[in-house]
Order: sequence, then structure tokens, then C-alpha cells
Amino acid sequence: MADLSSSFVGIRSPNPFWLASAPPTDKAYNVNRAFEAGWGGVVWKTLGEDPPIVNVSGPRYGALLGTARNLIGFNNIELITDRLLDVNLREIRQVKRDWPDRALAVSLMVPCEERAWKTILPMVEDTGADGIELNFGCPHGMSERGMGSAVGQVPEYVEMVVRWCKENSRLPVIVKLTPNVTNILAPARAAQRGGADAVSLINTVSAIMSVDLDGMTPSPSVGGRGAHGGYCGPAVKPIALRMLGEIARDPECRGVPLSGIGGIATWRDAAEFMALGASNVQVCTAAMVYGFKVVEDMIDGLVNWMDAKGYRSVPEFVGKAVPNFVDWEQLDLNYTVKARIDQSLCIRCGRCHIACEDTSHQAITRERDGKRHFEVIDAECVGCNLCVNVCPVDQCITLESLPVGTPDPRTGQPVRSYANWTSHPNNPAQRAPAATAPVK
Repeated sequence: MADLSSSFVGIRSPNPFWLASAPPTDKAYNVNRAFEAGWGGVVWKTLGEDPPIVNVSGPRYGALLGTARNLIGFNNIELITDRLLDVNLREIRQVKRDWPDRALAVSLMVPCEERAWKTILPMVEDTGADGIELNFGCPHGMSERGMGSAVGQVPEYVEMVVRWCKENSRLPVIVKLTPNVTNILAPARAAQRGGADAVSLINTVSAIMSVDLDGMTPSPSVGGRGAHGGYCGPAVKPIALRMLGEIARDPECRGVPLSGIGGIATWRDAAEFMALGASNVQVCTAAMVYGFKVVEDMIDGLVNWMDAKGYRSVPEFVGKAVPNFVDWEQLDLNYTVKARIDQSLCIRCGRCHIACEDTSHQAITRERDGKRHFEVIDAECVGCNLCVNVCPVDQCITLESLPVGTPDPRTGQPVRSYANWTSHPNNPAQRAPAATAPVK
């Protein structure tokens, strides 16, 4: 059986599944239940200075639901912990004593002043916690106070605070990055320059979930007014994967341990993050929606997949997909595929035809011998994958690659393979330079 034991920046845990800093990790009661369910570690909900902040008592969460009421995205306007600092520290100390084999990191957010960090760091270290995570990501509430994403969006501030923490604490420093930036590499590189032991990402995406058209207020509405919040859940997973991959393949960040966060709800999600460079993963929304025991399915699924693939430990496949994450210019422009419809599975709904006819390449027929029948016209098909995505029947429509040398029905030319755009004959760099008139 595959071994899921994890060591992240020297912090050991029985598996790589941690709970992210969020409402589920706000108190000892929750964390104890999480560890009983099998979670390998937690990041305690973000601590701040006393007196604590005040959260709204009205709606804090909003959801984007599918037609079957399945959760697509989740939005929250809750701030960092509203419990006394001393109460949190006391509970952290006790939980770590009760669960010495589990990872326990503590998320921190205080004003961007060295004095504030010097004050809180020894307090956390005294609890026996395994590490600290700097919350540079919260996009709502705290950012208006000069903290959270207000720090994470300024690389110079990221580097400065990380240096303060490394100078004033012996604990590993994990930097949690905000996705609300133009380029995720800038704060990631700043964290590394400051001496960060690891980077975690992504925090939530700044968003407004919806608008109540009767009350004319953003949702969730608190007393007739709404504020932007932090968007998370399955919908942000593609954003998180892209940003994670950008850091994993960046030469300047190479070697920095990564903790993946964002829309992870299944073992497959976790495996994808790990394949793109994450050494462990942090989960929040899935636990809030399905409860702590969701980790059992994650553990079983990952073990079964690793056994089937022959991976004995998680590090064996961490980052394996990174070399294949390239810029567009490195794609093979002559790689050729055609859509294929399995007539035995086709239910004749016509969605593939409508999508292709109206918005794509008119490459699917809708009739044969006067009867409803859908078939791909190879000479028009560009293999765009639209029909595969709109078909309601799994595996009814698939893409088939044409071997090198096969005539392409669209062009009549044999299929060729080029390593990337650089070697492609259509690249202007591959053409003979045009004659130019002498400069007078």
C-alpha cells in the first residue's frame, strides 16, 4: 500500500491533507473533530491582536449552485478570528499536546509593523505549534485596514514582513499568497527573497456573489448592504492550478516547497495539485459542505490511485506535470485530432450539432437518409473539443489523433510534428529574411 506520510518544511503529518485556515479551524472543538476524522494537519484560523475584531452576525456566506444544487462556488465575508488571542493560544497548546503526530501551523495577521510581529511570534512559538502561515491573502475587511491582500499585493511588503518573521522566530514560515494580483510570481519571488520556508496558494478571490434584484443589494446582505468577499470552492480550482504551476516552473522559485489550496474536494483534485508541484494540500470549502469525514474518501482514493500507478510515496509524483506546463508558443501546431461520435451511445439530442453549427466550424451533420443522425465531417473538424464538452453522454464523443504522415482531411497535407512554434515553418523566424532597401 502507498505511504501517504508527509514532511512539509520539516513538519510531519500522517497524510498530506491539511485543513486550511478558515472557520473549520477556529477552535479546539473543531480541530479535535477534524483530527479524529483523519486529517493530517490544520492551519489554525488567523490570529490577530487583542482586542479581537468583530464579525457580522448576519449572513456571512453565499453560494453559487448548479441546477442540481451542487456547490460550484462559495463566497464568505467572515474576517479573522473574533476570539481572544489568549483563548486561541491556550487551545492551540492543548491540541498540539493531545495530537503530537498531527501538523499544526498557525495563521497570523497583524499590522504591518515590526513591533506587532515581534510581539505575537513568541506567543505562538510558546504553544508548541509546528509553524506559522502569514496571511497575505484575505481580500475583504482586513485589507481595508492595511493587512491581508493589501500586503500580499505589494512584493516589497511581503519580503519585509517575511524577514521580520525569520529574524524573530525559529518556526518554519509559510507565506499564503493572494490571487488578486496581476502576476503571482512577483509576491512569490519576494517571499523567497525574504527567506520564506514555503509558499501556500491560493487565498480567496475577491468577488461579489450575486445581487438581490428586489432589495437591490449585493449578496450576502447584512442589514440591506453587501460587501465584496472571498470566493472559493470548485470554481477557483483552475485559477489555483495555473498560479501554482507558474511558481513551480519559475527558475527563481525553483525548490520552494508549495502547499496547494483552492477548490480541492476529491483525491483527484489533490493529485492534480501535487502533480503541478504541491507537496501537500489544504482544504476548506469541501469540509464545510460535506463535513470532516470527506477526508476518508480523499485518503482512500489517493492510496488506490497511487497503488494502481505504482507510486510508493507522494514525493514520487509531486511536480511530474510541471515540465509539460508550457507557454502557448511551445505547443505543437501540427498535432491533429478529429472528433468521433460513438453511434451506440448517441441519444440523438443534437447538442453537438447545434453548438458546432452556430458557434464553431459546421463540422457535424444532423441527418442521414432523411433520419436524425449526427456525424463528424473530418474535412471541417479542427478538433476544438466543443462537442465533447457539450455532449451529455460520457465518452459518446471523443477525440482521435491522426498519426504523423496521415493526410489531414482539411488541408490534404500530411500531418507533421514540430517540437514547438520555434521550429514551425510558419514562424517568421524560420523564413528567409526579406530583401530590404539600403538605408540612405
